Order: sequence, then structure tokens, then C-alpha cells
Amino acid sequence: PDAHTSPDRSFCHTYGRGKDQHLMIPGWPYSIVAALETGRTSWTALLDAMRLEPGADVAAVTAVQIRQVVERLITAGQWRDGDPEVLVVLDAGYDAPRVAHLLAELPVQIVGRMRSDRVLRRPAPPRLPGTNGRPPKHGGEFVFGDPASWGTEQAVTATDTHRYGQARAQVWDRLHPRLTRRAAWADHEGPLPVIEGTLIRLTVDHLPSGGKAKPVWLWWSTVDVTEADVDRCWQAYLRRFNIEHTFRLFKQTLGWTVPKLRNPEAADRWSWLIITAYTQLRLARPLTDDLRRPWEKPAPPERLTPARIRRGFRNLRAKAPSPSRAPKPSRPGPGRPPGSTNRHRATRHDVGRILATGQAYQRPTHHKTGTKPRRKG
Repeated sequence: PDAHTSPDRSFCHTYGRGKDQHLMIPGWPYSIVAALETGRTSWTALLDAMRLEPGADVAAVTAVQIRQVVERLITAGQWRDGDPEVLVVLDAGYDAPRVAHLLAELPVQIVGRMRSDRVLRRPAPPRLPGTNGRPPKHGGEFVFGDPASWGTEQAVTATDTHRYGQARAQVWDRLHPRLTRRAAWADHEGPLPVIEGTLIRLTVDHLPSGGKAKPVWLWWSTVDVTEADVDRCWQAYLRRFNIEHTFRLFKQTLGWTVPKLRNPEAADRWSWLIITAYTQLRLARPLTDDLRRPWEKPAPPERLTPARIRRGFRNLRAKAPSPSRAPKPSRPGPGRPPGSTNRHRATRHDVGRILATGQAYQRPTHHKTGTKPRRKG
């Protein structure tokens, strides 16, 4: 919300506002866990939603959220010993190696996108006999922007796709970030860990939109993988885009951002109501009829989109029983008398800008208004 009377707001990253620019706007960010389906689809199964407090450690909150979801899946019998590990896909902005370290004891694999300006390290070289001093902990550098530092790939795969042309994946095994005792690792007890994983560089011939196809760097928390595993990994990452269709349905159809809410607790309740309504639509997929528009092509029941399911849900809702009672008639309150002013001014709250140390952000002295010397003459 843009209102200054809404507490616990943080700066949220948005894209596409104005002239397709990246903007940071005040709001209540949410972390949502969703189960993805195989193949191209606009359906997801939402498993959990959590609002991020100002200054929250995103990696720690994400790890706690994933841990709770995985434990619920194990308790419900959705995952048993001997099943493949749960593949968790993270987009850019998440510290994938740290999330993998926090969830090391769970049967999960973390796949996350990395920035194109990152630098990773290779394993430490073997110690030669007769060498004195402390053994090295890190090997040579792997600079994403310097092909001369890449060396020989452990595997290279090529897959023909319908929308992107040929997709090529280059694989380097056992790469890890060099950690320092700053930010999230400042209070880590004991020596800093070496979090090894597999690095994948994915390139395609062209994009469906006609834009420039830039390489995508993926870090995977598994080592010693096969070529089939690599193809499954990057294809699973592309399935992450399905959740963008869910967010679009939330905002444009179900009205997630329509209410003008002041308190974050009300936003939490409204968010869960939206998730409940979406879950009803997902459960009604095999029950509703396809009320398609004249320009829409026929589709089998298992391939109907959420918008088409919602269109036929009105006929199903009239036949389904309701556990709630009929609403009681009521009249609105008198409200404030006309012409009178509001005597109870609501409290104003600044947008939360909290540092990693937990302290509030303060602008430097030379950035404050009126502190710069005025030019004379």
C-alpha cells in the first residue's frame, strides 16, 4: 500500500511499471511456496504464504518456510524413504547456497539463479608432499564474465525446443562461493562452510518475444550429476514461470490488490482468502464445464486454464452446499457527521529500511537536505 498509515512496509521490487523499468515501491512482500506441475501449464498448487517483516533475513525465512512445508509433506505421507529428493527452485534474489546449507539435513535439492557478475571458487588443489603452512581452503576463481577462467566443462548437453530453438547447457562440477564473516555469516559459529554445487550455464538460440537471449546461470546443490539430471534441472527451472500466471490471476481476476487495507494482519487474512478461492478453482478442474469464448479453441478438461475454470465455476457453486449460514441483514453505521473533520489522526509510519545488523537505516550526513554547502558567485 502507498498509505503512510500502513505499518511494517518494506521496499518491494517491481518490473513493468512506467516505461518497463525496475522500481522499488513500498508494500508488504510475501514469500509463497507452490508445487509445480509437469509440462506447460498455468496451474500451481499453493502450499504456504508468509509475509516478510522489514529487515527480515530472506534466506533464513525461506529456509524455515521450506522446512515446514517439507515436514508437512513427510507427515502426510507425500514423501517417503526411497523417493527422489524434493527439487526446490528459487529465482534470482535468493542466496541459494545459504538456503541449501540451512536445509542440508532435509531430502531437498536447491536450484537457484545467480547473477551474471558472480565469482565462484573451485575445490582446493591436493596438498603436495613436503608443503608447509596451512592448506588452502579454496581453489582458483571461476568468473562468470571471464570465459578464460571457465576451463573445461564436465558435461555439455543440447536439447531442441519449440519456443527457444536449441538449448545448450554447460556444466561445471563442485563450485562454491567464498564466504566471509559479513552480513548473514557474521555470527556463524565455527569455521565457515564450503558449500559445493553444480553450476549450469544455459543458453538458447532466441526468445519467443524476439529479445536478446542472455545466458542464465543456475547453481544446483548437487554434485556428480549426469547429463539427464542436468536437462531435468534446467527444465524444472523453466517451469518456475508457471507461478507468474498464478500471481497475475490473483491480481487481475481474484482481486488480491484491490482492497485498501491499512493493517498487515488484514492483508494476511485477505491473502489466505485468495489462496482458498484459488484452491477451490483447482479442485473444481474435473467438475466444471468448459464455457469457452467463440475465439477460444476447445481443450480437454485437464488442460483448461484457471480463467476458463472460473467461468464454469458459477454453475457448480449453485449446486454445492454451503457450510455457512445466510448473512444477517444490517445497516451501515452513521459515520462521521457531514462537515466535521477527523479529530483522530492516524499514526504515520516510514517505510522499513533495516540493515542486516538489525539497525534502522539512516541517511549519511552529507546526503541530508541542507547539509551541502551552497555555491556562491
